[in-house]
Amino acid sequence: MSEVSYQIRAQFTAADDARDAGLTSPADIVRFDDIQYGPDPVWNVLDVYRPAGAAGALPVLVSFHGGAWVYGDKERYQYFCMALAQQGFAVVNFTYRLAPEFQFPAPLEDANAVFQWIGEHAAQYGLDTDRIFATGDSAGATGIALYACLIHNAAYAARVGIVPPSWLRFRALGLCCGLYTRDVPLDSLPDFAPTEEQAACLEVTSFVTPGFPPCFVMTSNGDFLREEPKSLLPVLDRCGAPYAYQMYGDDAHPLFHVFHCDVRSEDGRTAREDMCAFFRQYL
Repeated sequence: MSEVSYQIRAQFTAADDARDAGLTSPADIVRFDDIQYGPDPVWNVLDVYRPAGAAGALPVLVSFHGGAWVYGDKERYQYFCMALAQQGFAVVNFTYRLAPEFQFPAPLEDANAVFQWIGEHAAQYGLDTDRIFATGDSAGATGIALYACLIHNAAYAARVGIVPPSWLRFRALGLCCGLYTRDVPLDSLPDFAPTEEQAACLEVTSFVTPGFPPCFVMTSNGDFLREEPKSLLPVLDRCGAPYAYQMYGDDAHPLFHVFHCDVRSEDGRTAREDMCAFFRQYL
């Protein structure tokens, strides 16, 4: 493992431990935990969260977690994802293979297996496959944007060797504090994308094509990736993808990278509600 990856795991673990200390599952959420969606019983697991008492098939919101491709799992995102489920969605929260144990395109392959699982188990868990939404933060925003690219860009799908389910279309995406170019060191960690070809395949702005879904694009004034939407938004314009752009925080009240994942934060709650309000336009 590179020194950068080691430091990320150590620092992110400490920060997330402090953020989530003392949290418990909300009483108004029903959980289905530790479901294996792929061949690996350690890495290929997911949870489904539904609002308690909700009947029938609900719109689905899939969360692609962040962590610079070397950190994170569904446990770290459970409270964030249950907060999204409280907005009326059936939320799918999944763990995927990380570097240095695995390299690109392992996370996209795992995401593909998640959507295949959704198609096969929709009736069992009350998942409306005609209303699929997805969100990702940081590297997860890159990941879900790249996955959306391969749905609409056959050349990119062939390049990474992934065939998405033929039925799958996203109603909208939430791209949060993400990176969409190759101008940021974290999107080419040597543990994850050591070759030029692998690194090139991570540049979202190179692969967005017409048909790309509507996007809620958010960042914050204290985010080290806050300039990234300036590269993505013109591409969405060219391809005719509707979007809303939000910058949170101000000089007197700075907000930082992935602040919206903190369920205790009022600013985080506002950002989550804004994203879900955007999604409801496309229900």
